[in-house]
Amino acid sequence: MIIITIDEIQRDVKSYLQRVKAGETLVILEANRPVAEIKPVIAHEDSLRPYALCAGEFHVPEDFDAPLPDEVIQQFEGR
Repeated sequence: MIIITIDEIQRDVKSYLQRVKAGETLVILEANRPVAEIKPVIAHEDSLRPYALCAGEFHVPEDFDAPLPDEVIQQFEGR
């Protein structure tokens, strides 16, 4: 982690961004108090997530979308 002032980063933004790209984190101070943190962005994979990762691991009951019993509805409604 690199601790720098606003003035320091303004003098050489490009070189500090190169250090961030290399994996370092910058903490920027104003009046000796931290005001910002600049860190590298975590790269995300562009590939799609595989389909059906959990196939066969659970079963959806036949009555999944059937209306709830009155007693359950009353519990949701606080009665």
